[in-house]
Amino acid sequence: MDALTKKLVAECVGTFTLVLGGCGTAIFAGGSVGFLGVAIAFGLTVVAMAYGIGHISGAHLNPAVSFGCFVSGRMSGKEFGLYSLAQIIGAIIAAAILYIVATQSSMKIDTFAANGFGSEFYSNATGYQNCSLVGAFITEMVLTFIFLIVILGSTDKFGGAGINAGLAIGLTLVLIHLVSIPLTNTSVNPARSISQALFSENSLAMSQLWLFIVAPLVGAALAGLLYKGLFQKEDK
Repeated sequence: MDALTKKLVAECVGTFTLVLGGCGTAIFAGGSVGFLGVAIAFGLTVVAMAYGIGHISGAHLNPAVSFGCFVSGRMSGKEFGLYSLAQIIGAIIAAAILYIVATQSSMKIDTFAANGFGSEFYSNATGYQNCSLVGAFITEMVLTFIFLIVILGSTDKFGGAGINAGLAIGLTLVLIHLVSIPLTNTSVNPARSISQALFSENSLAMSQLWLFIVAPLVGAALAGLLYKGLFQKEDK
């Protein structure tokens, strides 16, 4: 198996784990652990995969992360495309497993762990806010921007995070979820959003999906451009 294939398999497995752990917690235990528990679950899966497969593929687990790396010059366009495909496949496999388990547990699928915005999407579910399209777009774009700045900085070869990069990234994802679960159910990850929308019974999940693809990619691109233009050091 060549190096690129190993990276793609690692990204598929890593994103599978992210969706299974994070979205699985939201679906099966969200009512018990609340928003804080779901936020921690997503952060923990990222930390686990950062140390598990980070040395193989970088543990992007997210097309937006890969896009930010592409824009900042850390990977080629071909690698970005293949990484994204592997991530989406891993996410869909995890979502399919969650769907099967949920149906075999006599659970209502309803919204599943899909992303969305507005009172019609959440039907006034407890704790969720009536966020507009513009508000949701800004939320996802800005939080993805922040996420990528942390990722690019903590993994920079001139940075000081080193082995602690995975922890910094995971904790940042926890913070992001605490801010945005009540607004959009937190995406900042197109693969995660695609996987859940495919199995959701909420009629708005697919029609609103575009926002959770476009906004994270825009935020990631802005972060990549900023980091490359202002923050990134060059080898002497």
